[in-house]
Formats: sequence, structure tokens, C-alpha cells
Amino acid sequence: MNPEHIKDVFNKIEVFLRPSTNPLVKLLTAGLSAYEGDKWAKHRKIINPAFQIEKIKHMLPAFYQSCIEMLGKWESSLNHEGNCELDVWPYLQTLTADVISRAAFGSSYEEGRRIFQLEKEQEKLVLKAIQTVYIPGWSFIPTKMNKRMKEIDNEIKSLLKKIINKREKAMQAGEAPKDDLLGILMESNFKEIREHGNNKNVGISNEEVIEECKLFYLVGQETTSVLLVWTMVLLSRFPDWQARARDEVLQVFGDNTPDFDGLIHLKTVTMILYEVLRLYPPVLLFVREIEKQTQLGNLSLSPGMQVCLPTILVHYDAKLWGEDVKEFNPERFADGVSKVTKGQVSFFPFGWGPRICIAQNFAIIEAKMALALILQRFTFEFSPSYAHAPFNILTLQPQYGAHLILHKC
Repeated sequence: MNPEHIKDVFNKIEVFLRPSTNPLVKLLTAGLSAYEGDKWAKHRKIINPAFQIEKIKHMLPAFYQSCIEMLGKWESSLNHEGNCELDVWPYLQTLTADVISRAAFGSSYEEGRRIFQLEKEQEKLVLKAIQTVYIPGWSFIPTKMNKRMKEIDNEIKSLLKKIINKREKAMQAGEAPKDDLLGILMESNFKEIREHGNNKNVGISNEEVIEECKLFYLVGQETTSVLLVWTMVLLSRFPDWQARARDEVLQVFGDNTPDFDGLIHLKTVTMILYEVLRLYPPVLLFVREIEKQTQLGNLSLSPGMQVCLPTILVHYDAKLWGEDVKEFNPERFADGVSKVTKGQVSFFPFGWGPRICIAQNFAIIEAKMALALILQRFTFEFSPSYAHAPFNILTLQPQYGAHLILHKC
């Protein structure tokens, strides 16, 4: 929990490696997050252009369209007094899945939705399998669950392969690449191959593109949906902050569609999102494994040992954050992250260092768009049936949902 040690672990990626992935987890996703060394560097370089700010700007219409569809469903649930009680959690999960489907696959949006449905089913099956006693080789036994997991994996790969092959043919015929995540990723990959000839170590295969697409889905959907649900929960608990955020949104946009320049200048909303990420980080801990004898501060670590960086404990450390560490106080981020952390690695909801989450800007802009549109149209408060029960299932989720009462503005 020492910020200097945490900094070392995150920075020395050739010493502190990601632990080996359970074979079952690989059914969910491999991709960039699972790679090390040269393979990781190559994939990061090829994927990076897809998440640059200029590219994310072009994805705002996809963010907006998905949000408007969700809000339309909320509005259709209102009674004649303009109120309704809803569990917003499943709606927010669908919202972020739709955003990924549109932003990642553009015109292939419907196929994208099917992939998401399959990924969610796979996630439940994999987690169920992981929570039972692990028997080496058991995944090869043709049980009903194992057969279903393989069927899902094959269908996801088949759908993605079809989308990728169609794009590949279009690009080879001289068609301009699409401005969605898949189009940008494929264009970046082709560019890398063109520049370095047919060297087999250059570029990534279609199978690897498929794994990156699966990673977009799992990480992109989960991270933003939990950020939004805990933001709505905390703004229900602290209506003064909800009012401040709404005032800012209305001052910047009025009733107009939020634009990129306005979103990046939402100071109060940004402070709120950072404080939510501090109190409810999507990932509770990061684990790294050591391959060779190494020194970390006064600790001598042997090969095979693992170190754990507990995000949740560091974010709640009173020595780092002050005596009000357990309180919701977005004001602490008024002058930005570096000011409140005093330059220490004590705030890392998306990881830190060279392997920091490549899609963090995508997630934050998406969350800002969704929150701005919600605040333009609704005020919200706890329902009597709300039960506060955060639990960890890959990410920190509300076990019993998020039952809120919505009031039309």
C-alpha cells in the first residue's frame, strides 16, 4: 500500500507480470490485457489510435443515440404525475452494451448486440465454473456447461469473423475504413503491415483482432456501467451534489445536445466521477507475478510470488486522503487528480503506468454524455426498496440493483 512501491510495480512491467490466466477466463477474453513483452507492445501500438481523443469525438453520435433510446424507455414508464420507480442498473448495462455495439461495429450494430448477449451468458457460466473446485482437465469433459461454453465461444468468433472479413474485402476494394473502433483497429493494423512488409512479426492476425473485439465488449461495457450506476446511487444520496451537477449541465448545454468541447469542460461532473471512482473503483485490486528475484523497497521477492495492489484499500487510506476519506466529497478533486494525490500513485481506478487502461478516455466521455443527458431530463432519489449491497463479480456491482424514483424535470 506504499505509493512508491505501487509506482514501481506498475512501471516495471518487465519484472511484475500479469498472472497466468485461468483457461476458463480465456473463453471470456484474452487480448491486450493478457499479453506481455513484445506481443503486448505490438498490440498496444496498433490499438492505440482507436482510443485517441480525435477518434472518440467521432463516436459521440453513437453515445448520444444509445443514451436517448434508454431515456425514451424511462420516459415511457412515467405515470401521469411524471414519476416512476425503476431499477436503473439493467438499463445502464444495456446502455453501455449498445454504446460498445455502435462505437465498435458501426453499421454492424445488430450483430454487435448478439455478441454482447452471448458474452453476458458466457460470463455467468465462466464465473460459475471458477467458483467450483478446480480439477485440472475438467474443462475438456463434455458436461452440459462445458459444451455450452464452447458453443458460445464458437458463435462469438463466427460472428466477429464474418464482420471482419466483410470489412477486409471492402478495404481491399479501396473503400475507406469506417470510423468505428473495428475500422480504426483494422486500418492501423494494415498500415503497420504495409510499412514493414510481410514480416511475420508485424501486425496482428484476424484471430487476435477477434480477441481484441471481445475485450472491447467485456471491459468497455462493465467499467462504464458500474461507474454510472454508483454515480446515480451517490447523487441520490447527496441531492445537493446532484443539483450542482444539473446546474452545471444546464448552464453549459441548456436543452441542447451535449458536444465534445462542453463535455470536457464539465468541472463539477468530472469531480463527481473521480470521487465515485475513488469510493467504488470498478476493479478492487490488481495482481502481478514475479518471474525473477527482485527487490521492492525492503521486500525481497522470489520468482513465483505475487503482489497485490488493493485499489479499494489505497483509495480508503486516511493517511493518503485525510480523515474524511470515507465521505463523498468531490470537492477534493477541484484542482485535479495530481493536486489531491500530491503526485503519489494513490488513485488508480484504471491502473497506472505503461499498462494503464487504454480506453479510460472513452469510458469517461461516455459516462459524461450519459450523465449530462440524464440530468437534463430527470431528478432522482432512492426508492424505499433500494438495498445497498456492493459485491464483486469481475467488477464492483450492486447486488440487488439500483431502485430509484425518477422525476421528469
